[in-house]
Amino acid sequence: MANAAAAVHGRTVSPWSEAEITEAFSRFESQDPEPKGELDHTDAFTLLVAVVLSAQATDTGVNKATKGLFAAASTPAAMVALGEDQVAHHIRTLGLFRGKAKNVVELSRLLLERHGGVVPKDREALEALPGVGRKTANVVLNIAFGVPTIAVDTHLFRVANRTGLAPGATPLAVELGLEARIPDRFKLHAHHWLILHGRYICKATKPACGRCLITDLCRWPEKNF
Repeated sequence: MANAAAAVHGRTVSPWSEAEITEAFSRFESQDPEPKGELDHTDAFTLLVAVVLSAQATDTGVNKATKGLFAAASTPAAMVALGEDQVAHHIRTLGLFRGKAKNVVELSRLLLERHGGVVPKDREALEALPGVGRKTANVVLNIAFGVPTIAVDTHLFRVANRTGLAPGATPLAVELGLEARIPDRFKLHAHHWLILHGRYICKATKPACGRCLITDLCRWPEKNF
């Protein structure tokens, strides 16, 4: 509901100027120069699995589930050997856990079959894996390989539309809008700043506008102070 309202609002606002965009991201950078994702992982493979498991789940919930899973299997070969039933057992606290277990085992098998057990640094190859969509591929490319991609989750989608920074009716529209407007020097960390901002400040209900770094730039008319 909050995201739908934000998207409707986004169609009505004037675009941010280049100076406003630079100012906003300069503030984010000053507050948190090296933002990090909140999914626990040790390498590209465990990151990929964690992001696949995070669909319709919280990062905290995923981290609890993967603690045991990664202790039992932290490589594609070990995950295939563990098998679908055991993977499902480890992640049973997550929603849709059986489907996710099937995807994790199959993507592990395909990594072995197609990529020598190595997570590819290629969007098309990543999206060819089960359970991996554009957002997941963007997260892996960004965090594991340092590619300046922008992964649009529900939090970032809300922030982009609410503030008027990059309004769009779909996640892809928001992603392309941000890529077109954010200065290159901010792009590597941009999605982290915006996701964390949406998770902890620009929340779906009762946004903490009094603690917002960019409230003076934000186009949202219903600020909560």
